[in-house]
Amino acid sequence: MQTYYLLTYYTKKIAIFLLNLPFRKRKMTDSQQFITGFTNKQKVIGVIGLGYVGLPIALELAKKFKVIGFDINQKRVDMMKNHIDPSNELTKDAFVGCDIEFTADTEILKQATFFIVAVPTPVDEHNVPDLKPLVGASNTIGKVIKKDDYVVFESTVYPGCTEDDCVPIIENVSGLKFRDDFKIGYSPERINPGDTLHTLTKITKIVSGCDDESLENIAAIYGSIIEPGVYKAASIKVAEAAKVIENTQRDLNIALMNELSQVFNLMNINTYDVLEAAGTKWNFLKFQPGLVGGHCIGVDPYYLTYKSNQLGYKPQIILSGRNINDGMPNYIAKKVVQYLLKKGKNPSQCRALIMGATFKENVTDIRNSKVFNLYKELKDFQLDVEMVDALADAHEVYEEYNVELKSTATGKYDVVVVAVSHDAYKQLDENYFVNLTNEDAILVDIKNMYKSKISKLEYWTL
Repeated sequence: MQTYYLLTYYTKKIAIFLLNLPFRKRKMTDSQQFITGFTNKQKVIGVIGLGYVGLPIALELAKKFKVIGFDINQKRVDMMKNHIDPSNELTKDAFVGCDIEFTADTEILKQATFFIVAVPTPVDEHNVPDLKPLVGASNTIGKVIKKDDYVVFESTVYPGCTEDDCVPIIENVSGLKFRDDFKIGYSPERINPGDTLHTLTKITKIVSGCDDESLENIAAIYGSIIEPGVYKAASIKVAEAAKVIENTQRDLNIALMNELSQVFNLMNINTYDVLEAAGTKWNFLKFQPGLVGGHCIGVDPYYLTYKSNQLGYKPQIILSGRNINDGMPNYIAKKVVQYLLKKGKNPSQCRALIMGATFKENVTDIRNSKVFNLYKELKDFQLDVEMVDALADAHEVYEEYNVELKSTATGKYDVVVVAVSHDAYKQLDENYFVNLTNEDAILVDIKNMYKSKISKLEYWTL
């Protein structure tokens, strides 16, 4: 009987304890305490570089925190103050409800304590990483950073760049010591221009830090806006390497498709027919041939090969893929000339039209577009070449490539090359091209948009 009363007594005690658990004040974790300063807007986040990557991040964070958006281009800053995205990716609605101040003034940037760097990292004419924007941003950080501040880099770099190249600049300019006075992290961008499905908040984001504390705090900031959550990389170098190989893998797969298209062309087999048949297998990867440009896939592999060469190893497969993809404009131009000669036409007396100037469909971005390489190749073969695009800005095209972008096609052409699969081009029928062309003209459909729709013109696709 005594045992029964004891059990009843302690059971009641345990029940009362458990019932009161939800009301017990729980101690916040260190990362929760860290983010509280930003949630109550006593602390400010600064985003440096407001292009395709930086602006979406800045606006998403500004829905929850106070943000300073910094860019060295005052014209772009003025546009964003008026709720205009200079990259034409975001609508005015994206700016609504955001606590953000746009500026080109470093004095204002000093208010921030958590900095995100999202500047471009291109390659030069020799395919060597061009770190000038990153060096400039690191210098800016050095001028505004304070003790206990955080800096997270998002720009694509080779493994080791953040700690070996950026940190020393920040230390030298600021006089502060890495880890003791400020923390560093790396969270590679995964922005895909023109993609309305895989947007910033909808995909997992990799985060990393220079120690356990910084990793948790950086994860807390990003985790507040990323719906699927964040992936905590083992180190900053691991996160840097992960970003580089994401696009290197795509580059190599597209290179395989481009090489296959050249092989199948010799066999008089339609590459897309082959890919459609092979794609019926559950584990076949569905890549397609084409021009590989832009600021990611055609650039990132060179960051990895650059560092690899520094360490004494010359990559073979990666560079082979790059050579194939970089050689596609020349390959296409040669095929055009071969067709013209077959028709008994002198290339130097022929007119060509290129439709599409951007690096991919349904965007205005012309950075590193390989269509301009194709333009140059055709010009080198003495063709009279004109270019149009449904979305690209003519002024930007001329400034960047010294090419005059026509507002409309003037006709008559001996060659029409549809290089970019803008939605505006998908609706065109064969009569449109017939009306643009001379007798015995050639339609080159790089993206295979008009397969089985062309019967009156000579038709060729990759």
